[in-house]
Amino acid sequence: MELNPLTAISPIDGRYRTQLNQLADYFSEYALMKYRVLVEIEYFIFLSEKKFFKLSAAAKKQLQNIAFNFSMEDAEAIKKIEAVTNHDVKAVEYFLKEKLTSLNETASKEWIHFGLTSQDINNTAIPLSWKDCMETIYLPSLLNLHNHLQQLAQQWKNISMLARTHGQPASPTILGKEIMVFVERLDNQVQLFSDIPFAAKFGGATGNFNAHQVAFPEKKWIQMANEFVDQKLGLQRMQFTTQVEHYDYLAAHFDAIKRINTILIDLCRDIWTYISMDYFKQKTKKGEVGSSAMPHKVNPIDFENAEGNLGMANALLEHLSAKLPVSRLQRDLTDSTVLRNIGVPVAHTLLAILSLEKGLGKLILNETKLKEDLENNWAVIAEAIQTILRRENYPNPYEALKELTRGNVIDKKSIHGFIDKLKISRELKKELKNITPQNYTGITAF
Repeated sequence: MELNPLTAISPIDGRYRTQLNQLADYFSEYALMKYRVLVEIEYFIFLSEKKFFKLSAAAKKQLQNIAFNFSMEDAEAIKKIEAVTNHDVKAVEYFLKEKLTSLNETASKEWIHFGLTSQDINNTAIPLSWKDCMETIYLPSLLNLHNHLQQLAQQWKNISMLARTHGQPASPTILGKEIMVFVERLDNQVQLFSDIPFAAKFGGATGNFNAHQVAFPEKKWIQMANEFVDQKLGLQRMQFTTQVEHYDYLAAHFDAIKRINTILIDLCRDIWTYISMDYFKQKTKKGEVGSSAMPHKVNPIDFENAEGNLGMANALLEHLSAKLPVSRLQRDLTDSTVLRNIGVPVAHTLLAILSLEKGLGKLILNETKLKEDLENNWAVIAEAIQTILRRENYPNPYEALKELTRGNVIDKKSIHGFIDKLKISRELKKELKNITPQNYTGITAF
């Protein structure tokens, strides 16, 4: 069966391909080849700049064009070479040597991949593609969601709402403040994520520059490698590695995304619950069906889809962060196939963010229902009354309010009747009667 969105095994490349196709620029097989070619060419040019060999300005520009304009035809050419070599990075090396031959640069072609092992390319190409995706796709998408939530919080900053702790009516709150809880949590986690370096390994077969040093013992290979990785590629070179980068910082990125996703799961469930409580209605679209059997329904599917995809992402991120930092002795190959999947949890995460954005855009605040719930729960101001009575040194105020409210249906009339019976001043009774479920909402940092 020919591969297309209807025959793809994974919904990432099937049902959701049109929403996620931008990720192919960072995590596809084509993308991995593109970034490998980029690293190989940059290293080749770097060696020429360090006077290991001469490279004409014209050849340098043409090589940079190969990296910048890497095409599907180039990727297919590498794949054909790999069919013979049975080694993906060696295929890139041979591809570039062929390019050098076509540029009449045969004398310098052995400087391609000089002193390197395949992991020097993989452990720079993959973190480079990861960095580009995080900075170009993931963080902007997350910040757009963050800004959307912040706008809603401002829009609802004066909306009183009955709070629920343990699912039971509790001291009223502000809807906008409840949204700001998620805004602040995202702020904190984005900052933590941004502090994590994009690490790379570049040091030869077992990380010690063995081949480099034996060929040119007078060269300062550590300093040159640091310069190449840090300044040319924009990554951070780890100084002590085996054949592979230890992936600790990459694992930290996975764990940071997982924490952010957990926050978003919490948001999905809260908004879903508010919808079920009728605090929000949802905009409808002509022609859409909410339920196959019940015509009246408008299901909160965007928040459910987001929650499901966030769960999928976190399951994969958990494995990635636990597995990748573990490698037998100086290297085993278990990281290779696992690394090819790092785009999958990003895809599920991005899909969830898109669903959340869509769902938030459908929300219609049902102020009538919020006001009704507050009016039906006058018992929640018992905390306010007993606290003021404590202030006035009134005997056993908590116990008095507990006797009145616990297990009983309480309304404005019963609360005011209770206040009237208290042996307190008229001014204090007036102060207590001014408290309502609608205005007993405390203060926020808006």
